[in-house]
Amino acid sequence: VLYTRGHSLNSWRAKRFLRYLGYHFDVIDTGRDPNVLVELSEAVQHKVSLPYIFVGERPVGDLGVVRRLARTGILEHLVRGQL
Repeated sequence: VLYTRGHSLNSWRAKRFLRYLGYHFDVIDTGRDPNVLVELSEAVQHKVSLPYIFVGERPVGDLGVVRRLARTGILEHLVRGQL
């Protein structure tokens, strides 16, 4: 799940990157309902920067974190449920 805020450049980059990797994802726009961002911050127990990515129910991080995980191969393990 990709949490975004409208059509920001970073949101566009995150979508493009995840598509490039071949992943299917749902997008939740926090700009339409401000309570979603509060709930998201509570779920991960800290303030989040958008875009923010979850794999299943597991919070992963922002685009920088996801890029690092993809580069090291860890993201694929998360997606497959191996971690």
